[in-house]
Formats: sequence, C-alpha cells, structure tokens
Amino acid sequence: MLLDAAGIAAVAGALEAVAEGARAFWGHATPSNAAVEISRQTRDPVRKPGVAPRGLPALRFSDSIRAPEIPHCLGWLNYWSDDAARAIGFPDPARDADLLSRARRTATGGWVVQLTDAPLDLDDPAHLEALKQAYERFPEIGGRLAP
Repeated sequence: MLLDAAGIAAVAGALEAVAEGARAFWGHATPSNAAVEISRQTRDPVRKPGVAPRGLPALRFSDSIRAPEIPHCLGWLNYWSDDAARAIGFPDPARDADLLSRARRTATGGWVVQLTDAPLDLDDPAHLEALKQAYERFPEIGGRLAP
C-alpha cells in the first residue's frame, strides 16, 4: 500500500474497522522496520534479559500487564477503545494537544491516534523522539506503571 495521504487514510480506516469489528481494546498499524524494533522493547529479567533498543522503555510481557485494556505497546497508528483510552488517561486536552491534532474519535467512542505525520521511521530522530514522548506521556502502556 502506498503511504501517501490516501494510503494513510486507508490504513487508519482498516485499523479502525478491524479493531472495532473484533471489539478489540487496542491495536496498532506500524511499518515493519519500526514494528520489529518496537517488538524488541519487551523485556523480562528472566525470560528475555537485556535493554530495549534506541533508548526506548522496556515493556513487560502481556501476562504481566494488569488489565487487557492497557495497550502492550505503541505504534505509528494506534487504535484505543474507549476503555483503553480511559485506562491510559487519553485524552487530556492540556497534555495531548499534539496527539489530538492527529487523532479522531471512532463510531464506538474509541480513538485512532497517529503518532507522526509520516509513517514511523525510527531512523528519523524526530520520529524516535515522538515515540519516546508518547511512552513518557502514557506510562501505563506496556505495563510499566506499578499497580
């Protein structure tokens, strides 16, 4: 799929349709190179020791996340159901103006939130910083916030 304006809109629409059709709590659509690096963020002292790449935060395995509505990770295009958005504290108009400029509400009250204007490329310092800032904003994502 071409990731021009029409392609991006199509990907966002497909993410929304699949997530809402499946009654998912959360999901994401991310270019494969970035998705591989994001998957490497999942760490555990016993099962998968090491550090997350590129200074990104370490994420917990799904069985260590306290509730199913808490997203396991962030991606380029993020779908958060109404329950997931409430669990992570989105939206906060005072803190989320930048994200809200690239977000839209879904028919069921969820959100599709686009992290960067262009497809996420972690070799682009601005994209890497946007991902880091989003993780900082939402410490619950990936089970990083102690219950």
